[in-house]
Amino acid sequence: MDVFEHVESEVRSYSRSWPAVFDRARGARIWDVDGRSYLDFFSGAGALNYGHNHPAIKERLLDYLAEDRVIHGLDMSTRAKGEFLERFNGTILEPRGLDYKVQFPGPTGTNAVEAALKLARKVTGREHVVSFTNAFHGMTLGSLSVTGNSMKRSGAGVPLNYGTALPYCGFLKDDVDSIEILEALLIGSGSGLDEPAAVIVETVQGEGGVNVASVAWLQRMAELCREHGILLIVDDVQMGCGRTGPFFSFELAGITPDIVTMSKSLSGSGLPFALTLFRRELDVWAPGEHNGTFRGNNPAFVTATAALEFWETDQLAKETGVKGDIVRDELTVIAERAGSAGAEVRGRGLIWGVAFEEPAVAGEVCAEAFRRGLLLETSGPDGEVVKLMPPLTADVDDELLPGLEILGDAVTHVVPAAAA
Repeated sequence: MDVFEHVESEVRSYSRSWPAVFDRARGARIWDVDGRSYLDFFSGAGALNYGHNHPAIKERLLDYLAEDRVIHGLDMSTRAKGEFLERFNGTILEPRGLDYKVQFPGPTGTNAVEAALKLARKVTGREHVVSFTNAFHGMTLGSLSVTGNSMKRSGAGVPLNYGTALPYCGFLKDDVDSIEILEALLIGSGSGLDEPAAVIVETVQGEGGVNVASVAWLQRMAELCREHGILLIVDDVQMGCGRTGPFFSFELAGITPDIVTMSKSLSGSGLPFALTLFRRELDVWAPGEHNGTFRGNNPAFVTATAALEFWETDQLAKETGVKGDIVRDELTVIAERAGSAGAEVRGRGLIWGVAFEEPAVAGEVCAEAFRRGLLLETSGPDGEVVKLMPPLTADVDDELLPGLEILGDAVTHVVPAAAA
């Protein structure tokens, strides 16, 4: 570990939570250099929905590389890009009635968000963007301006302007309707809210604490945006590609966003890849007006095309729903056993969290789970939530249930000491 301490920046974080040197990975398991196996319920922060090194996806990549095919292509037309666009349009967009144009903004989620914000402002001629409490949209300046976490925002080093954060679904008391607040601000001439170019929202806030927006809340949000000529941006960077069940997380609410941002598991393999999708009539970009050197990651096009085969039927979505029910039921039992810590279960599909009244408990549970062979991270504004994101392809008997058993043992180990 000396080389990491001596050479790498202090900014590293996950390596502090998991003090091991990892070497190999397959499916829902990852091994360190000493050969110890860990179950991975982190999934690359949501970038590995199909697990590590899925054999069918990996085979396509190896074949592509062996044939000396194009790797770096900027926005040139390549065979790999064309095949991806055909598969994505035919398998994902057309069956859902989505007439979206596809932009390759750069390699990461924050690139997709920056492009979405710029486009919304260009289309509407407005500057302001409404976001929500506990939101996370990325670490570059535009994305930080619509991110809620104060620690992440403070790292900007400059004022973060042109954004207003309003209460997310459930952020206030149950009898307070945050959509009514937004509506009052939009119609009130004295509200002080500039006319927004866009509203940006996550249907489930992963980094914010696994906060789940209700279907009704999302539907009313979409309706309000339409009424006021505001573009609705759904950030599906972490919750897309089936994490909540369907390919797009907003499908459950039956809404059609104006703009959608995607990344993380889009490549199907952990390779950097992001998209910004938008209604055809919003495509007002001039050539080269928004670009990036690594927006043409052809190996990622290849693996993404292979991963889309999972979506030729609804089988994976159905399996995710079944596995999600298993996780929910097991976590409910774990939370009941940890009653003294005020544990609360939240989630949808295969994104779940266990929130504790005392934030330190979540960190201790994750640390104990690591010692027992399970990778988990915390989320929420104070790190109070144990967050679970197992691969969608995790085997129930060999991976999912054993991981939940480790989590239960870790909670049982930690909570009595924490509550004493």
